[in-house]
Amino acid sequence: MSKNCKTYRFLCTGALAGLANGLFGAGGGLFLVPLLSRWCGLPVRGAFATSVAVIFPLSILSAILYYMHGALPVSDALPYLIGGAAGGLIAGRIFQNVRMVWLRRAFGALILYGGIRAVLLL
Repeated sequence: MSKNCKTYRFLCTGALAGLANGLFGAGGGLFLVPLLSRWCGLPVRGAFATSVAVIFPLSILSAILYYMHGALPVSDALPYLIGGAAGGLIAGRIFQNVRMVWLRRAFGALILYGGIRAVLLL
């Protein structure tokens, strides 16, 4: 694969993640993990880690934009930030010890759960 093709794939993947993050407030990882692993050729474990590294700055940017438009109640978000940070630390510690098949299954189940909720419960 040529360097231009790889760059194009990386840019498209990042753009999809940014669009999902901006439109839905999160969810870029839903695009990043499969696209980084299958379309861009990263190992699956690397795709999960890269997804976190990409989503973090995108989430900060989205939060700033939501805040500027008066749609981010910071005091309401603080407990979730603390809980999310704790969960992220725990997950980061156990990440290397979980077999890939279980990470993929858990990720798929999470996507399926979110999809069902979005379609049926909104």
